Amino acid sequence: MQAEQISIFLENRAGRISDVTGILSDAGVNIRALALADTSDFGVLRLIVDKNEKAEQALKNGGFTVRKTPVVAVGVDDRPGGLHNILEILKKTGINVEYMYAFIQQSGNKAIMIFKFDQPEQAINALEKNQVTVINGVDLYTL
Repeated sequence: MQAEQISIFLENRAGRISDVTGILSDAGVNIRALALADTSDFGVLRLIVDKNEKAEQALKNGGFTVRKTPVVAVGVDDRPGGLHNILEILKKTGINVEYMYAFIQQSGNKAIMIFKFDQPEQAINALEKNQVTVINGVDLYTL
């Protein structure tokens, strides 16, 4: 039930994100979601794309350091408290959210969030046990 995220390590300087998007554009890879974390010297660009293998190869050929990371896509009720309810389930089971970010599309009355957990299998089990929608990678990449 996990999805795959591509993480790209970037120098924190003008034009580096554009370099990444240019490579992906030229390779015909569509970015579905992204998050950027940075420090004064470097950044980590996290992407959900429609063609993981193609993106990874194109970026490596372009000289970027790329890593794949398993993440979990979750349907979150799109209403006040929707995210809080999911975080409470995780809190009660002792699962840590290492980071999270939003996906670009809604699915019905649910927003889609991408989570990185310290215990992904336990998180998936706890969420599904509480009737939370977990979206598999194949479905996520085609939304």
